[in-house]
Amino acid sequence: MLKNFHNINIIEAGCDEAGRGCLAGPVFAAAVIWPVDLTIDGIDDSKKLNKKQRETLKEKIEKANIDYAVALVDHSSIDEINILNASFLAMHKALDQLTITPQHLLIDGPRFNAYKNIEHSCIIKGDGKYISIAAASILAKTYRDAYMQKIDLEYPEYGWKDNKGYATLKHREAILRFGITKYHRKVFCRNILNQQKMLLK
Repeated sequence: MLKNFHNINIIEAGCDEAGRGCLAGPVFAAAVIWPVDLTIDGIDDSKKLNKKQRETLKEKIEKANIDYAVALVDHSSIDEINILNASFLAMHKALDQLTITPQHLLIDGPRFNAYKNIEHSCIIKGDGKYISIAAASILAKTYRDAYMQKIDLEYPEYGWKDNKGYATLKHREAILRFGITKYHRKVFCRNILNQQKMLLK
């Protein structure tokens, strides 16, 4: 059972991201301030949920009496500052949008770039331990999936509505056949294209 808080005496915001390992599209992040007395059945790490469950929970989370925000960092910035820093930046941008200032941050994962003067705790597999982080993971994942479905209409040959930009066989084969698009992360695609060049020599 996920915990509602790490420290009951302060305002906490849980943060998580979605899309770090993709070949295309932005990285999304969400920040969620979760009330210590609120319970919504089914909230968990977004990776443990199916699409229908995530969408249902997204609606419940957004309707609940909480403060939340979702932000993105695009593919170009990912190429410039690397995916780890882009993930941290997306979390910072989400935190910037909160209407309530948290006193402590719960970050999913082992590392984080400090945000302003607010203390933070990095929690391995935090999206399976704290509701605020799990809710953030659901929001980040559902918002990103919706974005990838939208840009799939521009480039349907890459299968983004299904693979969401991850390196599936269909996606990698499409890159080799059609090249990369304006949404692709060039650094991430470089190895695929270089391998193809080596095979053609």
